[in-house]
Amino acid sequence: MVRFRTEVKGGVKLNFTLPLIYSKISKEVKIMRYMELIAPCHFGLESVLKREILDLGYDISKVEDGRVTFLGDAEAICRANIFLRTAERILLKVGEFKAVTFDELFEKTKTLPWEEYIPADGKFWVTKAASVKSKLYSPSDIQSIMKKAMVERLKSKYHQEWFDEDGASYPVRVFLMKDVVTIGIDTSGVSLHKRGYRQMTAKAPITETLAAALIMLTPWRRERILVDPFCGSGTFPIEAAMMAANIAPGMNRSFTAEGWTNLIPRKLWYDTVEEAQELIEDDIVVDIQGYDIDPEVIKAARKNAEDAGVAHLIHFQQRAVSELRHPKKYGFIITNPPYGERLEEKAALPKLYRELGESYQKLDSWSAYMITSYEDAERYFGKKADKNRKIYNGMIKTYFYQFMGPKPPKRT
Repeated sequence: MVRFRTEVKGGVKLNFTLPLIYSKISKEVKIMRYMELIAPCHFGLESVLKREILDLGYDISKVEDGRVTFLGDAEAICRANIFLRTAERILLKVGEFKAVTFDELFEKTKTLPWEEYIPADGKFWVTKAASVKSKLYSPSDIQSIMKKAMVERLKSKYHQEWFDEDGASYPVRVFLMKDVVTIGIDTSGVSLHKRGYRQMTAKAPITETLAAALIMLTPWRRERILVDPFCGSGTFPIEAAMMAANIAPGMNRSFTAEGWTNLIPRKLWYDTVEEAQELIEDDIVVDIQGYDIDPEVIKAARKNAEDAGVAHLIHFQQRAVSELRHPKKYGFIITNPPYGERLEEKAALPKLYRELGESYQKLDSWSAYMITSYEDAERYFGKKADKNRKIYNGMIKTYFYQFMGPKPPKRT
């Protein structure tokens, strides 16, 4: 179902739902199309993304493992891509149905209103198919059959036998869960974790979307100190600085849907970027620090911070974790220490985590948050976490350990 908000002559406002998006509506009605948008995210972080979407002003229609579905119009596509920090991409939902045979998949895909989204010169293909606990499980077969069904539908609607596909791109993504097929067109293109600032990376980098979500799981605010003693390419400090300065993560990159002039007027993209620029507060004073023992890694982190426009808000320094010190109280450690995925690195982990724990104990009234797959993290850190949360970092099962210090006294 698609929700509509209308404004009839005379100022009367109506809300109603329709099963499809209708393009031919009386000229007496000014209509704003509402669609379902799907935002995939890291498993275990759906609540963070849900809060972000609600803060942007959109209604949630469904929360599932690894994705949040919400209602929005064309402007919502622009704003979600530019403002959301924890979504992996934004999909325009075309349809959802049950299919247990390839014939069913073909026929039901063919009934979807593809002509409402894809123009006659549009380039369209099924870029990814994923299947979990479903009778149809071959990605290549799913992709091929759905493409044929889309072509047949568009042939009948555009009355032509061949499509040059030399226009804008409309990549389709499909997900099957327990035989339920969910189909969306990818509005983002390159994953949203690609902010455009991280040209230089260190070993085992954490993605920008995951780093942002983990920071948002903590009570850290820009008035509080934040230190990452294993900063690598600088992702945690940079994401924190962007939040502190209210810099939208998608301001400096492009999106596939920018070419969808049949659905989204270009002015909406310009207006959204202008909105983001007006919200920036980069003249603030913050205490955000990143340390690493490798000087080349620190050099890369500084370059990434410059590209993100937050170099003036972060202090990077070559320093071992054993040298972690800070004179002030109530700070935060938020970090992604080594996991020891390679055997030669695993032997060094007990000493590394012990040093991190010892340094933390010397800090006055601090909190510590670390994401790691190392099973003995708490043991060598020397303290049991107040909370931990299971999160999948790619295909690696990790835990976000949370050691909570006391809250600072309220200011009078």
